[in-house]
Amino acid sequence: MTGREVQQVRSFNRFYTNLIGALDYGRHLYTPYTLTEARVLYEISHGHRVDAADLRSSLSLDAGYLSRLLTRFEEGGLITRGPSERDGRRQRITLTEHGRATADLLEERSRDSAGTLLKRLPGPDRSRLLESMTAIRELLGDTPKHPAPVLRLRDPEPGDLGWMVQRNAVLYAREYGFDLSYEALVARIVAEYAERHAPLWDRTWIAELGGERVGAVMCVRDGIEALPQETGGTPPSTARLRLLLVEPEARGRGVGQALVSACVGFAREAGYRELVLWTNSVLSAARVLYERAGFELTAEKPHHSFGRELVGQDWRLPL
Repeated sequence: MTGREVQQVRSFNRFYTNLIGALDYGRHLYTPYTLTEARVLYEISHGHRVDAADLRSSLSLDAGYLSRLLTRFEEGGLITRGPSERDGRRQRITLTEHGRATADLLEERSRDSAGTLLKRLPGPDRSRLLESMTAIRELLGDTPKHPAPVLRLRDPEPGDLGWMVQRNAVLYAREYGFDLSYEALVARIVAEYAERHAPLWDRTWIAELGGERVGAVMCVRDGIEALPQETGGTPPSTARLRLLLVEPEARGRGVGQALVSACVGFAREAGYRELVLWTNSVLSAARVLYERAGFELTAEKPHHSFGRELVGQDWRLPL
């Protein structure tokens, strides 16, 4: 090792931190958060049952600094803290609805920033850059110890439809404060599918990561309450996307995008002329997925449902 080699490493570090805006991260991504704050939010949003001790270890942060940062997050309504389920002496960190929306916004802007960087390069140079980044991570010890879990979409098996009802009810109560009337709605939708689905027109996907269920979605006839023979044999023209669900620990791994893409692809192959969906404005992460898939917001209407004041949204994708 020579002094020149050391200087090359330091020079590269200065160049790259300036390139990604690490010294002024908030201004770089037009957010009020520093790079460290954004990274902590990222770890909380992508982790499963995150404890403060986990954050200190994974991010190599000083305990006092992390405590002050988490206090600011709590005062800003981004997180809640409580006893860990694994160890009562530890603090469990959970994102609030506002915190989840903030983390999703940071993730979207960070992804857009990286995409803008890559767009500047022609294909061959982009490949060289990515290969070099992989080599740096491997040589400096950032190689994953285990292969990334494989994402798989499959048809539902016995027990999966019940799991969809249970997970929808739990997650929407925890993240959005929905009451039992939402679970009742999901149960009716799932029961209707089980009783009346026609394989030619209706389908459900279960997403698995490493063999664990992490998401689901349905694509059904708009008006599935009528059996196929009751429509007089007329092919349906409109499909409806329903019950898109991604578990918190699987978010940011392409699960939601894969489920939406599967739904759109099936609707096209089945011969539908349009794909529609109804959702609520508080589901900001889902909105990003719908916009990327080409859906357009066609109507909004305030309503009181599931124990909340909400704004319902209709989305449409011409096929």
